[in-house]
Amino acid sequence: MLSAAPNLITPRNPRGRIVVVGGINMDLFIEADRFPRPGETFEGNHFSTGGGGKGANQAVAAARISGRPGAVEMIGQVGDDIFGRELVQTMERYGVGCRYVRRAKGQASGVALIFSDATKQNHVLPVYGANATCGDRQLADASRALKSASVLLVQQEISIDLTRRCMAKAREEGVLVVLDPAPVRTLPEGFLELADILHPNQVEAQELTGIEVTGPEGAASAAKAVRRPGVKVAIVKLGEQGCFVDSDDFTGHVPGFKVPVVATVAAGDAFAGGLAVALAEGRPLREAVLMANAAGALCVSKPGAQDSMPSRAEVVELLNHGTPGKARERSRARRPGSPGPS
Repeated sequence: MLSAAPNLITPRNPRGRIVVVGGINMDLFIEADRFPRPGETFEGNHFSTGGGGKGANQAVAAARISGRPGAVEMIGQVGDDIFGRELVQTMERYGVGCRYVRRAKGQASGVALIFSDATKQNHVLPVYGANATCGDRQLADASRALKSASVLLVQQEISIDLTRRCMAKAREEGVLVVLDPAPVRTLPEGFLELADILHPNQVEAQELTGIEVTGPEGAASAAKAVRRPGVKVAIVKLGEQGCFVDSDDFTGHVPGFKVPVVATVAAGDAFAGGLAVALAEGRPLREAVLMANAAGALCVSKPGAQDSMPSRAEVVELLNHGTPGKARERSRARRPGSPGPS
């Protein structure tokens, strides 16, 4: 049972831009029935590449779900290699603003090896490359972009100090800060308090709180513990079980949507994109979480990372009817070419 209260999570600048500060990687996907044992050569089933990185994935998700030109601005860094050019081109084709995406001379772009086994579970091995050298220039870019923003999306792939400073700047500007605490890192004191909304998955919630999370009951305890440093909203993601929300707006379990699972990569990023769009549009928190759940569900029903991000029409159809439908086929027909699976 959800307990409701007035909407307290409202950006100062409604319908402003969504600014994303974070990692930009080229994803290298390998599918195999199992992983080779030490010293063994074992043939895989499929290989593909596609744009990735938690920051870039969330930017593409927000741009696709928003459907508004200029709604999303990406801040980050790629290398001066062929991957860097391709990554920027892909984000731009999906409608992400990339004027603040810089190219680091002499640096390789970030990459992530993503291994998918017969159970459709993913094992991710990133090498962050140019992402690791983000710093003062990205802070200056963020300071400019945040002046016309509603929501800031951040993760923990790039410098924690840079992320902290961007979060603090967003707070000064009255911009909602949405933090995805992945990958798990050692955090400085006061870091989590700079987030308005924190949305860990089960593993991350357990790392943050020490509470085992296997379902809504554990998620409820973890979400309450996550809020103790002063976070306004904690959302513990539960995969196909949906998520658990703890806030002054409402507290309760929000069920997920049943869809065929193709690959789970980037589902959390789709969730973040859907959440940011709804918040930027001034929707109440519960509606925003429902939109986020729908985006995450649609993402796992397709292969790839950025290529799996749903359109606005797909999300609305799932929210209205509870199952993916014709909007997915129309979206696939209109989707621009990109380097990943289709």
